[in-house]
Amino acid sequence: MFDLASTREVPTSPLRAVSSPSQASSVLQPEKVTISIVIVVWNAKKYVLECLDSLRKYLGDVRAEVIIVDNASTDGTPELVAELFPEFELIRNTDNLGFAKANNIGITQSSGDYLCLVNSDVKFTGDCISPMLKYLEENPGVAMIGPKMLTADGEVRRSTMRFPTIWNNFSPAIGLDRVFRSSGFFGGLLMSDFDHQQTIPVEVLNGWFLLVRRSAIERVGLLDPQFFMYGEDVDWCYRFRKAGLEVVFFAEAAAIHYGGASSADAPVRFYLEMYRAYLQYWRKHHGWLAQQLFLVTLAVYHAGRVLGFACSYVCSPSERSSTVFKLKRSLACLQWTTRAMRRKESASQVQPALTNQC
Repeated sequence: MFDLASTREVPTSPLRAVSSPSQASSVLQPEKVTISIVIVVWNAKKYVLECLDSLRKYLGDVRAEVIIVDNASTDGTPELVAELFPEFELIRNTDNLGFAKANNIGITQSSGDYLCLVNSDVKFTGDCISPMLKYLEENPGVAMIGPKMLTADGEVRRSTMRFPTIWNNFSPAIGLDRVFRSSGFFGGLLMSDFDHQQTIPVEVLNGWFLLVRRSAIERVGLLDPQFFMYGEDVDWCYRFRKAGLEVVFFAEAAAIHYGGASSADAPVRFYLEMYRAYLQYWRKHHGWLAQQLFLVTLAVYHAGRVLGFACSYVCSPSERSSTVFKLKRSLACLQWTTRAMRRKESASQVQPALTNQC
């Protein structure tokens, strides 16, 4: 399916003893895998090792295969994974193929009835996979679920969204989501009205930790590899919705997500790549007028932030260092938005900008 430049290091398949009526002795046969866990890796060695160590600790009795897809890391991550976690399958790409395409590689090499896509900067603090599997088994109409996201201090973080619309982008652009935080109408794209304490159907699960039925993927298709780093989760959930499949936020399971492990060194650049991915989504699913209105809402949002940070710079001298950074970031985003409105910025630039950096 893919033109790949990768090598695979495959562990021996797990075996179990089974009885046969026609044989007096037990024979060894490969165990049926229930779930395939796919983790895409690009550098960030500290987080990767913590993720895999915690996964090994809390995987429990779930019949699972773990597939690590390395996107040409240069910090020694794949070598350490091969040494410390020999029971996991390691696929080593010779180029950085992007987040979506690397996940697709892992999916196509998997055999489980369920696929679990986990970011490499996730830390398991308990067996959160078993209750999620049980929920899917008890609710055959649900195709995809995601757990509660926690900070390292145990605070609940946002991990759901609404499908992007002009209104839910405009609402936070003028601060209505902050004024009416408990309102679903004004809650905005990022669902400021939802406290993530209940298990409910949602429109979008952010792609840090997803558990999906294989049958649903066969119906909807793989992640769109045109989304290099961001936006693939929104696009996938949108395609699930169009296929009539339900997506659910599952509040009874949780894991820590450190967030931004691969992008921490260049926040401004990655901020821009996120907006490029969003524009790519709008160009894929909406017409020209909707695309332009989306860009207008971004311009309003960042113009307001530029003014706010400029005032903060004058009024709060002690915070000028962080204010200058935020001001430069919003200025860069505003400049990118105006270029995109003049059709000088292509959403297809996402991959070249990050091929050797993401």
